[in-house]
Amino acid sequence: MVSLRQAEEDDIPILLKFQLNLAQETEDLKLDRAVLEQGLKALFADPSKGRYYVATEGEEIVGCYMITFTWSPLDNGTVWWLQSVYVKQSHRKNGVFRKMYDSLKSIVEQDASVPGLRLYVDLTNESAQKVYSSVGMAGGRYKLFEYLK
Repeated sequence: MVSLRQAEEDDIPILLKFQLNLAQETEDLKLDRAVLEQGLKALFADPSKGRYYVATEGEEIVGCYMITFTWSPLDNGTVWWLQSVYVKQSHRKNGVFRKMYDSLKSIVEQDASVPGLRLYVDLTNESAQKVYSSVGMAGGRYKLFEYLK
């Protein structure tokens, strides 16, 4: 049975592995391990940056996601961003993501200060787009533009 909990600093090694796998699998990117590890440590040191949650089956961590926050004056609330979603290959198509998403959605629905949940997905990652659609998420009214140095 899959359970969810907020990630702890001791989970950094598995989160690091999952995020390296995620970048490779979805965008064919090889991330700098040291930079990613420092980024994870910074997140745990400063909860205002975001938080990770993990899905566990027994003692094994089988999935994770990160939440970050954006203030929206239009909504007079803090929109949560669902990011860095990863489920181990051996546990995919077994309802792990749905359990993670349903738990998160329940938190959002009960918190009046959170007007909603957003995520972005690589345009070429059609399988993820299908999964997000299957849980009731829809393409938003915005298109993402970015500048990354």
